[in-house]
Amino acid sequence: MKRTTVLLYGVTNYLLGAGGLVYLIAFIFNLFAPVTVDSGEAGNPYIAAAIDIGLIALFGVQHSIMARPRFKQWIMKYIPHAAERSTFMLATAIVVLTIVLLWEPIPGVIWKIDDAAYYNTVLAVGLSGWALVFYSTFLINHFDLFGLRQVWLYFTGKPYTPLPFKLNALYKLIRHPIMTGIFIGSWFTPVMTVGHLVLSIGLSAYILIGVYYEERDLVRNFGDRYIQYMKSTAKFIPGFGRHSGDTAISNQA
Repeated sequence: MKRTTVLLYGVTNYLLGAGGLVYLIAFIFNLFAPVTVDSGEAGNPYIAAAIDIGLIALFGVQHSIMARPRFKQWIMKYIPHAAERSTFMLATAIVVLTIVLLWEPIPGVIWKIDDAAYYNTVLAVGLSGWALVFYSTFLINHFDLFGLRQVWLYFTGKPYTPLPFKLNALYKLIRHPIMTGIFIGSWFTPVMTVGHLVLSIGLSAYILIGVYYEERDLVRNFGDRYIQYMKSTAKFIPGFGRHSGDTAISNQA
């Protein structure tokens, strides 16, 4: 692929991936979107639940498989190294679109806040979770995480250098602020329907499984330094210390 083509590919997929994430937020909170988690006619709740769980599983499988080093090595046989992360963004956008189009609403209200002040407060907390997600990407390197840095370096003829392991701001308090933001953004909602509950549980399960494998890769990449980081820093909530699973990750990596 020519350098200009790779750059355009990266920019396009960045916009698609970022746009997909923004729409997903609107989808979750029933905000300003034609199709949301609770919109549409409800059918058989058991069939709907099976479809929705399958869609969440698709999201988890796509993210987990494409994040593994073995998959990256395989796909880079067919595309430039610089386009690998952009391809991940494209796949994510396609999966999010699939979820939005095929999602089946499941009626039934678990909780609903009627008071306007409390409603807006809980909604603000939920949205702040997704704001935390965006903020945390910039603490790492937003443009590297979303593939723009790679295609720009390729376009300018400069070699790619992996990001160094460094701790700043929130990463001094918790290891996965992005995932903490998703937890908050999934669970803090003024209206929790059965369908939303299925989505929240599914995303939470994906986070717990995905973080386990991600940390195995990080231990392989950074060795003892990351192991010490795991021992001294909580996963998701400041002050909770290390989790029991961290030792297993250290031993298996």
